[in-house]
Amino acid sequence: MPYGKLIDYAEAAPEAKAVMDEIKTARGVPDVNNAWKAMARHPVVMRRFWERAQLVMQPGALDAKTKELIYLAVSVANGCHYCTASHSALAQKKGATEQELAEMVEIVGLALEGNSYATFYGQEVDEALKE
Repeated sequence: MPYGKLIDYAEAAPEAKAVMDEIKTARGVPDVNNAWKAMARHPVVMRRFWERAQLVMQPGALDAKTKELIYLAVSVANGCHYCTASHSALAQKKGATEQELAEMVEIVGLALEGNSYATFYGQEVDEALKE
């Protein structure tokens, strides 16, 4: 069975179905997306990831939109096209505007460029930044 195989609800193990049901209820959607269908091959991993996602992504010191923008920024930086598409949609549902998404992408590009220079030049951290 190739790792890209998606497990639809009807063929999922009971443990995976339970997680799918929770996701559908929490997100108000008729079906889970392909990331969850792929993860359904490993219900224990799926459960852990879903529980961690709920915990980490709930509003706290950072609001829900900011958390989605951070997840999206990391996804862009890592080159994950699937997560970029998914979290762009989620960020917009949580109120992110086109301008905010555009600025976020600019920041990702700037950070990647700056990180590349700092890594290449082997810059030491300034004493004033170590406090």
